[in-house]
Amino acid sequence: MSSSTAVPGQSPIAETAPLSLCALEPRVPADRLIAEMVPPPRFDSVRFDTYVPDPNQPSQTEAVTVLSDFAAGLGGAHASGSGKRKWFSRKPAAPSGPLGVYLDGGYGVGKTHLLASLWHATPAAPSLKAFGTFVELTNLVGALGFQQTVQTLSGHRLLCIDEFELDDPGDTVLVSSLLSRLVEAGVALAATSNTLPGKLGEGRFAAADFLREIQGLSAHFRPLRINGEDYRHRGLPEAPPPYSEEQVTRAAYATEGASLDDFPSLLDHLARVHPSRYGALTDGLRAVCLTEVQPVPDQSTALRLVVLADRLYDREVPVLASGLPFDRLFSEEMLNGGYRKKYFRAISRLTALARDAKGLVAQ
Repeated sequence: MSSSTAVPGQSPIAETAPLSLCALEPRVPADRLIAEMVPPPRFDSVRFDTYVPDPNQPSQTEAVTVLSDFAAGLGGAHASGSGKRKWFSRKPAAPSGPLGVYLDGGYGVGKTHLLASLWHATPAAPSLKAFGTFVELTNLVGALGFQQTVQTLSGHRLLCIDEFELDDPGDTVLVSSLLSRLVEAGVALAATSNTLPGKLGEGRFAAADFLREIQGLSAHFRPLRINGEDYRHRGLPEAPPPYSEEQVTRAAYATEGASLDDFPSLLDHLARVHPSRYGALTDGLRAVCLTEVQPVPDQSTALRLVVLADRLYDREVPVLASGLPFDRLFSEEMLNGGYRKKYFRAISRLTALARDAKGLVAQ
């Protein structure tokens, strides 16, 4: 549908009207949640040999070697007999070594790249491998129920969990219980989470937290430390400052498949859409254009924005914005609180997407 709009001080723009995310309320069936448990589009083509280790960080090279060997070791038959128990069959024997690996490290060292590479390298059909964030996994349990989720995933060779979150005790217990059942069924596990920026000098801080929180599962994970600086900031310019509202509006109308919303209205809309549907909310988007970016008002709103930022980053959707820069979205109280890992991740990812959006603005 074409329309014409006028921007103050400029001639009318005769372009396709942009979408509004606030007008979308997608419905996502449970089977789509399962089918979409694969590495996100940003990581479709990553492999171990496309990961470029920092020559000053030997742990990155070691991680590639360890994970390659781990993938190769998953090539045999499923521990429980291709995922289907037969009558009178015995419980599968306990694995001889750790059936899981935990990637411990800071922001932007390539943990998700390595996790997706492990998924791709594991010699099993895509239907026997699952990949999702911690939030997506809890959403799956919410959609299917605990027992059905166990049954659905028990036939898999590998479950990869990105951004394992330790800040919600209830969800951590839920996922730990799920993983215990999957380990019993012979499913291999791999997980990542982030060390806080202020904790990078404390060695295995995140690994210690992770292994403590999953309690009885800790023996099934080998912690693998990956050191390094955020690759999104290696040799790259600073994030561009926000653009004017006029620039953002013109870019939205000039970019096919772009959306245009004012930031406060979008935050209100996110409260009416379940986070499990945020991926569907971004279906087909080529760019997100936001006006009036301002500080997020409260923690519940901030956590919803974090999930949207993750989905946009997964899908490589550039974000063009006016108002405040993204590093001022969250208050000091939020950045020093229990969910600070998520907020730092969102800032890092939105900043990367803001850099990607520079080409949308006419020079």
